[in-house]
Amino acid sequence: MNYNNENLPIAVIGAGPIGLSSAVNLLDAGLTPIIFESGDCAGSNLASWGHVRMFSPWSYNMDPKAVSLLKKQGWDEPDLSAFPTGSELLERYVLPLASHEKVAPHLHLNTRVVNVSRQYHDILRNEMRERAPFVVRVSNPEGDRDILVQAVIDASGTYQTPNWLGAHGIPAIGELTASQSITYGVPDILGCCNKQYAGKSVLVIGGGHSAFNALQDLVKLSDQTDGMRVLWGIRGSSVDNIVRSPKNDELQERRSLEVHIQKLLDEGKIEVFTNIAIEKINCENDKLIVKSHSSQLPPVDKIIAATGFRPNLQLLSELRTSIDPATQSPVNLGPLIDPNLHSCGSVPEHGAAELSHPETGLYVVGIKSYGRAPTFLLKTGYKQVKSVTSKLANQVIDDDPVANRSFSCDDVALNRSCSA
Repeated sequence: MNYNNENLPIAVIGAGPIGLSSAVNLLDAGLTPIIFESGDCAGSNLASWGHVRMFSPWSYNMDPKAVSLLKKQGWDEPDLSAFPTGSELLERYVLPLASHEKVAPHLHLNTRVVNVSRQYHDILRNEMRERAPFVVRVSNPEGDRDILVQAVIDASGTYQTPNWLGAHGIPAIGELTASQSITYGVPDILGCCNKQYAGKSVLVIGGGHSAFNALQDLVKLSDQTDGMRVLWGIRGSSVDNIVRSPKNDELQERRSLEVHIQKLLDEGKIEVFTNIAIEKINCENDKLIVKSHSSQLPPVDKIIAATGFRPNLQLLSELRTSIDPATQSPVNLGPLIDPNLHSCGSVPEHGAAELSHPETGLYVVGIKSYGRAPTFLLKTGYKQVKSVTSKLANQVIDDDPVANRSFSCDDVALNRSCSA
């Protein structure tokens, strides 16, 4: 069979900041993107944590090429030293970029990518595989259809697939049954979710900055509401390392949050339970009882699971991917970002070469490229996109000798208060 892929577009899965950056960079390279967003607006996942203030300033959170494009339309650039919330990032950057006259024609909203494969090739078939276009199956209100593309950039993120509470990496016994009383991520406790938590006993599970955000909001709500109880469960044996960022931390919002949580602990406003490994969640008398090892925690009304996120690998299951068994990132990237081995300060430079898979033309970028590793920065993602676009366009950028190895360990840091 003869294949002619040159005139086909390049699929971009997800219209968040990294997906839109991919589109802008592809257009700049003379390539045609087709962007699929499952939500009813670009960056729909940002709205889920819109109340959370990011650790990184505006200067870290915008793609230079996108900024240049927006400025040509008279866009009002935010204060680069200020720290946006998720909502501010959405409203002041993502939505204006998505509606730009060069980007908007390529964007398909309410369109979920269900599967990606190769035309007339299942995962086993070799013959002419690399020459076959990709088949992207999408689902929207009009039904399902297949779209042919020459390459795929998966920037779908991880926010829709949170980690389970269970200590084994699978749901704790009873977790699914109790799902109506469990929230994954960081709910808007002081805003639209106020009534769910006011006057309730709430257990937060997780030892990272997502948990910190939930805890500080719960304590603030408890100061305004009688009868509340704020509990915190962590896997570790102590909370001695709450303030772990250096005084001169480049991301000062991160350190400020840590200092605030330490203050709340010192004031006794948070009940701490250590060495928690959740095996079972029982529902008794409209209360949730978490069982860990041979002990159990006090009954609570609500649980907030601030336990991080994982990539949806099912989406690409009919393609030949090479996944690191620990991080679930691309195999060449995994050892460089494995949080069991590295801190952000020891992550080596990496780029398109480390993001590639055996399936030629497939790249996973953005936070999804980090799999389950929790340390990612939007600034890192924009450099990933630059590198991948250069590779896809078969370009050699003379003024950038590291086009395919384009960023350093200083860029690898937690991007927002809510771990993603």
